[in-house]
Amino acid sequence: MKIEDRFIRYTQFDTQSCEDSDTVPSTDKQLVFARFLRDEMIEEGLQDVVLTENGYLYATLPANGVDAASQPVIGFISHYDTSPDCSGANIKAQIVEQDGERIIKTDGTTLLGADDKAGIAEIMQAMCYLRDHQEIQHGTIRVAFNPDEEIGRGADNFDVERFGCDFAYTIDGGDEGELEYENFNAASARIIIKGVVIHPGYAKGRMKNASRMAAEFVESMPKNETPEMTEGYEGFYHLTSVSGTCEEAQLTYIIRDHDGQHFEQRKKFIANMVQKFNDTYGAGTCRIEIRDQYYNMLRQIEPVMHIVERAKKAMLAAGVTPKVQPIRGGTDGAQLSFKGLPCPNIFTGAIDFHGPDEHVAISVMQKAMMTIVNIAKAN
Repeated sequence: MKIEDRFIRYTQFDTQSCEDSDTVPSTDKQLVFARFLRDEMIEEGLQDVVLTENGYLYATLPANGVDAASQPVIGFISHYDTSPDCSGANIKAQIVEQDGERIIKTDGTTLLGADDKAGIAEIMQAMCYLRDHQEIQHGTIRVAFNPDEEIGRGADNFDVERFGCDFAYTIDGGDEGELEYENFNAASARIIIKGVVIHPGYAKGRMKNASRMAAEFVESMPKNETPEMTEGYEGFYHLTSVSGTCEEAQLTYIIRDHDGQHFEQRKKFIANMVQKFNDTYGAGTCRIEIRDQYYNMLRQIEPVMHIVERAKKAMLAAGVTPKVQPIRGGTDGAQLSFKGLPCPNIFTGAIDFHGPDEHVAISVMQKAMMTIVNIAKAN
């Protein structure tokens, strides 16, 4: 099967995750695709295929041509949920010629799901390639696909001990050559503002309009420290949702910074903003809930930089120039690195994630697949 056919087949499954859900996975439809992948893994000859009740899928490609004990156990990981930001239902994937490349895109009404079904297709294609090319020697290879990465929970129930790898790679990056082992420190902040409701005709000196106070809070935040105003290593505050009435309003922010000290300062800043509102409008008017989500994986990768060098060499052998850069976001690999599984992130070829312009070049998917193959080769 060609990699583009495999990927397009995957896009036909709606696997959108849901942040408001308390279940694991957050949507039942994710399990439909997970069961399909489980059956496909078995058909393709992978071993030890296990799908947990929470939707975590594990499998093994046994060592070939070498003593397994002489080689590290290497893992490859992708997530199968798609973003809640844009519809993932009834995707009409199509192959078009664009700038001399064969590109897979949608009809413009949905996202494509290359984040991260392109990664899954590349891993599966690489496993089949290794299966069919017995002349390639490799140690034990482990594969894992998980739900709910897009809502920040993908690594929560990932069983690192069961996975049993010395190190791994998430195949969840963007353009050709991306190799990432630095990411944002991340937190979420939910701000709840309580108002005082009085008939507007008799409200002078008595009403506290929660929605108006919420608007004031947003306006008081740093205007140059938002995603649309920052790049590279610059951190930000990102307002992700606003809701409210006169009686109560809620604001949800995500807080991001690569630098650990600056990250702590950002959390302190927004908490101090809440305190200022209470000083102005009365104690208990405003409260904040801050939750750390993940941390910069750099300090977990630095002691094992040989795994980064392995990825660089694998890319070069696949005709790819490595582009080492920080992730302006996060991957499951960040959390897994702090669980004891060092896990840099590698490109998939996907561009313009989470929206109707998302697309991926077939040639870049093939290069990502060969990068995986080259990483797996025995030393």
